[in-house]
Amino acid sequence: MDKTEKFSFGTFFAALGGVLAVWLPVLLLHLTVVLFSALITYAAARAAASWLSRRRPDMPRAALWGLLLVLVLMAAAAGLLGFWLEHRADGLAIGSLSEKAAAVLEQLHTTLPAGAAEYVPASVANLKESSVHVLKSHALALQTAGAHTLRAIGYVLAGVIIGGIAVLQVPAQPPAGARPLAQILRGGFDELLRSFTDVFFAQIRIAAINTALTSVYLLVILPLMGRPLPMTDSLVLLTFLAGLIPVVGNLVSNSFIVVLSLGDSMGITLLSLAWLIGIHKLEYFLNAHIIGHKIKAAAWELLIAMLVMEAAFGLAGLVSAPVIYAQIKRVMGDKGWV
Repeated sequence: MDKTEKFSFGTFFAALGGVLAVWLPVLLLHLTVVLFSALITYAAARAAASWLSRRRPDMPRAALWGLLLVLVLMAAAAGLLGFWLEHRADGLAIGSLSEKAAAVLEQLHTTLPAGAAEYVPASVANLKESSVHVLKSHALALQTAGAHTLRAIGYVLAGVIIGGIAVLQVPAQPPAGARPLAQILRGGFDELLRSFTDVFFAQIRIAAINTALTSVYLLVILPLMGRPLPMTDSLVLLTFLAGLIPVVGNLVSNSFIVVLSLGDSMGITLLSLAWLIGIHKLEYFLNAHIIGHKIKAAAWELLIAMLVMEAAFGLAGLVSAPVIYAQIKRVMGDKGWV
């Protein structure tokens, strides 16, 4: 039996009504962090509960135990991150950073053309003076950034709480005989969760591959050449965490690596740049192969969706684009339009 529905702009927007009803308020009200935190908590707790149920089929309240396990793991991860930051504080002392900055400035003055070198501070003291001037001139922006950071932390906690409550109150399987509206809402939620988990866990794989390749360069190739970079463990962690943001995150971590390479030599800087450009280009293939395979989309489709969403909603739109596009592709596939 042919299940293909007749396509028109009216039926198209009607089919996407559920997707738009969820994402437009989230993006316009800047609640992406809340939604993602809630979905991560819910999906992880459900997966943990399923794992516990397979190991102990007679376990009562597996959802509660799964949620507690996820919360313990989150707290442990936050504690380990805090311990690592405290442990690394000695290596990031002011004196050590000043020495690294002095080395970078000296290398820049040596290697850059005279016309470009005159724009680089001549010493660490000049750099500090310039930095203080920039901070004073952008004090209001910095205060706003600090407030946004605190708000983001609060949003993360709110999302975790909402996701935890949903684990306990939303059954893993929709109840039989539910009302039509309840069935529609549950179907939309399941579709959102499936699209999110497909994209999120695929992005974790991409970030892990990028981190592994970057680690080979930072921890193996450069030390074998006798030119190791400072703070390599911090760079590896930054590479993974930033890699969770599609495409853009890779550029952020690469920028730090190239800047630190400037403190060694122009040859190492160019080598770092070439290696990281290669990894960055590889990420496009990985997005096409891993995420695109999951949602049945070509690389160019994802890139266009990401560009449009970033132009419309900024970073939140960029990060949300693969999930939204995955939902749209599924809706169109169910209708027989693609």
